[in-house]
Amino acid sequence: MSTVAMTSRRQTLLLIAGILLIATSLRVIFTGAAPLLDSIRADFGLSTAQTGMLTTLPLLAFGLISPMAAGIARRFGMERSLLAALLLMCIGIGLRSLPSPAMLFVGTAIIGSGIALGNVLLPGLIKRDFSGHVARMTGAYSLTMGVAAALGSALVVPIAISGAGWHGALLALMVFPLLGLIVWLPQLSNHTPGTVTGARSLHNKGIWRSALAWQVTLFLGINSLVYYVVIGWLPAILISHGYSEAQAGSLHGLLQLATAVPGLLIPLVLHKLKDQRGIAVGVALMCAVSAAGFWLLPQQATLWTLIFGFGCGATMILGLTFIGLRAGSAHQAAALSGMAQSVGYLLAACGPPLMGKIHDASGDWHIPLIAVAILSLMMAVFGGLAGRDREIGG
Repeated sequence: MSTVAMTSRRQTLLLIAGILLIATSLRVIFTGAAPLLDSIRADFGLSTAQTGMLTTLPLLAFGLISPMAAGIARRFGMERSLLAALLLMCIGIGLRSLPSPAMLFVGTAIIGSGIALGNVLLPGLIKRDFSGHVARMTGAYSLTMGVAAALGSALVVPIAISGAGWHGALLALMVFPLLGLIVWLPQLSNHTPGTVTGARSLHNKGIWRSALAWQVTLFLGINSLVYYVVIGWLPAILISHGYSEAQAGSLHGLLQLATAVPGLLIPLVLHKLKDQRGIAVGVALMCAVSAAGFWLLPQQATLWTLIFGFGCGATMILGLTFIGLRAGSAHQAAALSGMAQSVGYLLAACGPPLMGKIHDASGDWHIPLIAVAILSLMMAVFGGLAGRDREIGG
């Protein structure tokens, strides 16, 4: 093998490693705080509403920052923008870990901003550098993201009770973006100007007028909505049906692991399909069936957790893959990613508190679970439309 070929191979492997390490940070530093919320609330004397903001605030940041990410990438380049995302995550983790209620919220908002940039730009980067392997790369980084989230959720409580406290446990999560930062630094030498884009492709404003872009957006957006409703309220749902806190916590962790499994399987199937309508409808229906299952047969909660986790993880991978497949260029993919994730996370920010209020008004979880099932059916409809083999503007 020639020296040039070996160098090119090393650069590609380093790029893949950088993408996967960025992916490890995109969920764990957000969801990893969830097991510590009771300790944080007790330490700072926060109300339930204030504690809930620690979950809602990053979702609002995702929704507000996502539309700006494509413009940032066009101005500064994908590589520098992703580096900025990692730096924001590190700064946010540091501030969130300080013994100050104000810094807890400021740091959480900064973390949300960094994750939003990473969430939006990775699909565009994959479209640009791995256009022939979009499904495989999307599956790999989705799998990495899910495994890291499960690992973080499992480790933060033992770290906290070992003497580090919740401050130290949250600070320990900085290892994920720091590793990503170190491995990503060499990519700055490959900085590509943001002006490199497909001729006459739709840009940020035009993307919002595309029917296909809205189909992809609503498929991915409803997925975010039902995922954050279930992951936010599953322990409470299970406890209301007689499960212990330990059992509910175990199933909550199992749900996150189940969302990672499709990252291994879905890419193996996608490259054999001319279009993705059938699989998109199928995995969305898994979410609907499992939501109905939690309502009608709660004693089979382990089964419904596995089905929902697999279905929701698969729809997320498909939605992210659609961003690359339906866009005509890397920057159009970034614009579509920003649109889809902005709408999705704004929906997700509204979902958990709304379902909580419905529960408080009705006294049980039946109506929220029926709502999740109906939303999942709508997701199946949009998946059937988004799964057609076509490009935006084509």
